[in-house]
Amino acid sequence: MMQLGWIQIDSSVVLDLLKSLLMLITLLITRALVVRWVTRNAALSMEAKRRWVVTTRNSLLFAFLIGLVTIWAHELQAFTVSLVALAVALVLATKELILCWIGAALRVGGKVYTVGDRVQIAGQRGVVLDHDIFTTKLLEIGPGASAHLYTGRVIVFPNSLLFSNPLVKENPGLDYGLYTLVVPFKTDDDWRRTEHLLLAAARAECEPYLEEAARQMKMLEQTNLLEVPSPEPRVTIQLTEPGKMQFVLRFPAPHRGRSRVEQAILRRFLTELPLSLRQPPPS
Repeated sequence: MMQLGWIQIDSSVVLDLLKSLLMLITLLITRALVVRWVTRNAALSMEAKRRWVVTTRNSLLFAFLIGLVTIWAHELQAFTVSLVALAVALVLATKELILCWIGAALRVGGKVYTVGDRVQIAGQRGVVLDHDIFTTKLLEIGPGASAHLYTGRVIVFPNSLLFSNPLVKENPGLDYGLYTLVVPFKTDDDWRRTEHLLLAAARAECEPYLEEAARQMKMLEQTNLLEVPSPEPRVTIQLTEPGKMQFVLRFPAPHRGRSRVEQAILRRFLTELPLSLRQPPPS
């Protein structure tokens, strides 16, 4: 390490500078001698002289660049390592931002969702209000996964979640869809009559939508080459634990009227349910 006043210079850098300067002087002298010989050579034509001068200049320039790389190779290697380390640190520090940008590109390129779509991701549900290269903004729907009311709250999630969580799109490009409604029950009660009443209530409330829902399900089948289920209301029985069961009702409804249809089915069902089934057992 050499010190010139208040500046400290590495001795290896000084040596490389001297080597580079010596090489430059040598090449300049060589070029001057060659050009002098060419211009004084009467046996060469003017065109040949120009070719010699241009070739000499380009050759010596190339030799100068090769010499610089050779002389400064160890310094360039250290600089490259530092540059790579800086790039790695920069990537690690901005990983989330980069993932957000890539997530935005995935959303646009894959047409994952757009403004107005109802989506669910990482346990959050809502209608897409806005999106940019960093985040997506939802108007929350809830509470929980079974309710369909607007809570008034706004959810903002980073686009990087698209790489770590599955996204559920509740309205995949259609006006109608198939939804489920879970009704708990006791095995001691008349479950056959209850199933009949629930199915009848669903058919009565969904009857205005059956024809259009069937048409859109057919379109979905032709577009995606898959066999879609019938939009007719169906009831499935599940035994959750001893003495308890639940009816899972699948019914068609418009996406923007799902909550209204669900509530209408429940109200009709509870109205027609026999009073004896609705009364709690004596303690």
